[in-house]
Amino acid sequence: LEQTIHSVINQSYPAIEYIVIDGGSTDGSVEIIQTYQASISYWQSEPDKGIADAMNKALNHAQGEYIVFIHADDYLVDNRIIEKVMQKANGEDIFIGNIIFGRNLKRLTPRGFNFWMNFKTGVYHQAAFCHRRVFERIGGFDTGFKIAMDYDFFLRAYRAGFKVKKIDQVISVMRDTGVSSQTGWPSLKQRFMEERRVHEKNSHGFLRVLYRLYWWLYLPYRKLMTCLA
Repeated sequence: LEQTIHSVINQSYPAIEYIVIDGGSTDGSVEIIQTYQASISYWQSEPDKGIADAMNKALNHAQGEYIVFIHADDYLVDNRIIEKVMQKANGEDIFIGNIIFGRNLKRLTPRGFNFWMNFKTGVYHQAAFCHRRVFERIGGFDTGFKIAMDYDFFLRAYRAGFKVKKIDQVISVMRDTGVSSQTGWPSLKQRFMEERRVHEKNSHGFLRVLYRLYWWLYLPYRKLMTCLA
């Protein structure tokens, strides 16, 4: 958490509103937040209903033009990254960049918004700067999802016609500590079940039939490949 806070408050870009939402932690997180509260625009610590709920609470307090979410295990890649991104801003709906992921520091590049967004997320929210008009039009994050809330959000943004601008720049470092990052079959199955629910929620008619066929084929394939790995 402290590394996350440092990566934000030490940014060279001057116009940053930093909002910290803690889920009522008892592990010392509140004490760390209090240490830096002079550099934090707003913070709160209270029980929540999960990540999506915490992100929505932050949205309710955000006043900025562009909004990006960085979780407690993640951090911005350097102290000038927000300045570099905002220099490229010209009113675009969403900026997306690359992330460094996991213990092996693997660089991941998003696909962005294209046809494959209908099946798999093409955006890493830790490297996505969304204009506030996106949230104003399609709403925030669905608290019914514990893992795939970001995929649901960006799928809705894609189908609402919002455009993304890809920049070849690493934005943040994402540690592989969350459920969505695990590669064992139980964790993968949990993530896939949520992604399937995202598809069910955001489809009807022929598309829903297509999704059901997709999952009928894809789920056993991924289970087999995971067991063979």
